[in-house]
Amino acid sequence: MTPLTPAPRHVAFDWGGVFTVGTFDGRSTQNMADRSGVPVARVRESYFRHVRQLEVGEWTLPQFWAVMQEETGITLPYAEFEALYLGSVHDNAPMYATLAALPAGVRVGLLSNNYPVVSDHLRRDPRFARFDALVFSNEIRQKKPHPDAFAALEEAMGVPAASVAFVDDVQENIDAARQAGFHGLLYHHDRHAEFERELEAWLGVPVGVRG
Repeated sequence: MTPLTPAPRHVAFDWGGVFTVGTFDGRSTQNMADRSGVPVARVRESYFRHVRQLEVGEWTLPQFWAVMQEETGITLPYAEFEALYLGSVHDNAPMYATLAALPAGVRVGLLSNNYPVVSDHLRRDPRFARFDALVFSNEIRQKKPHPDAFAALEEAMGVPAASVAFVDDVQENIDAARQAGFHGLLYHHDRHAEFERELEAWLGVPVGVRG
């Protein structure tokens, strides 16, 4: 009998805490506080109370900023806020190297609880051309860990969930991914080499970035 060829395997990623070091929300709110002189606790109280409106696409970023300004007393014009906001991304360079090294036959997806303007900013990044599917919560109007978010990812990937490893830095999202049929890989940037070994074992092919 002819040996069966293993079904190809693929991978999908979260963004914040995976392609960034630390949380985007924490860094952006600290930067807002530093620029404005408003206590960071006041900035974060307003930010985290309303950020879900961005994540599910109910508010635009200018609407979000108008509410934050009113609640916190920050007088920064929107254009300056947007530049500060987008500038709060701190890339996790090793993960971008891993992304670039993935073999061409591996389909690559992204499922991110993200925001208007930020998702557009990421799409313009040349490194994101490697992704075959980009799913942002603000565009599908549902966020992880809801099952609908993972259903949207599976549809966008165009392959069965069982053939896809989902990488996230939050255990709750890994648990939800597994419930949806994905293979879950919990990530932390301090253990990147260990993660690469786990990913290679899952894919069955080298990703080719470790020395």
